Amino acid sequence: MTYDSDAPSKDWLEAELEDTLDEDFEIEFSEPMLSMEIRKIYRGQHPEMLDRKVYFRNLLRLQAELIKLQDWVQHTGQKVVILMEGRDSAGKGGVIKRITQRLNPRIARVVALPAPSRREQSQWYFQRYVPYLPAGGEIVLFDRSWYNRAGVERVMGFATEDQVESFFRDVPEFERMLVRSGTIVLKYWFSITDEEQQLRFLMRIHDPMKQWKLSPMDLESRIRWEQYTKAKEEMFARTNIPEAPWYIVEGNDKKRERLNCIEHLLSQIPYEDVPSEKVSLPDRNYNPEYERQVLPDELYVPKIY
Repeated sequence: MTYDSDAPSKDWLEAELEDTLDEDFEIEFSEPMLSMEIRKIYRGQHPEMLDRKVYFRNLLRLQAELIKLQDWVQHTGQKVVILMEGRDSAGKGGVIKRITQRLNPRIARVVALPAPSRREQSQWYFQRYVPYLPAGGEIVLFDRSWYNRAGVERVMGFATEDQVESFFRDVPEFERMLVRSGTIVLKYWFSITDEEQQLRFLMRIHDPMKQWKLSPMDLESRIRWEQYTKAKEEMFARTNIPEAPWYIVEGNDKKRERLNCIEHLLSQIPYEDVPSEKVSLPDRNYNPEYERQVLPDELYVPKIY
């Protein structure tokens, strides 16, 4: 699918840049939580980061295209599954947030499953994921997916070698079944260097607003970097099928990572503009005999600000 990069009007872009760039505030809010030393180290390691204005202009353009994609999915009844996998702290959560930021949550939803219960552990492995697959007119993004078995479960010893081998035999056919059923399946792996992960973990440790992102599993992943690398390489070798290939997103620069992933996602789906009815605001019914009641003060939230 090709699309006009100038589709959103300049006035619309300017208004968005001025009024709703919550990400810009997020950046300004989080940076002071870091020590000057950590900030200097991070900026020294990223001398050629994408300019903010370039980033936001392209992000807004791509988010406008994502809305067109959403409308097309709803109009045609298409089913889209997007798997987001990758290294801990590689930025997949940030990409998911920017993809869904302006979409209708009734159409585009994120699935992030907790560790399986005992009952789920006794089920067919893919069974716990099937209820979350999209119906017609839906987009589902899996924030980690059935590929947990090829990664964390294998490396951490939560799955036996027999279970891992069974997964590798089954997953290509499972994904082919999804594609044959009319589902678009996209698989993304977010990659960062060893040094970049080390730096991001240090930033989280020193940032009280982000320490919650460091789980025991994350810390363990630092120790087992090479084991995760070997597991990833075998996963690519055995599950990169023509019907559902892997796409690697380089994530050392978060802004470029987000734009590149969204741009690629849009290029993989043959969406088109769909007809839509012009919306007009109806007049409110007015009853001259109606009097609005005065409610008690205690019902209102105090006006502190």
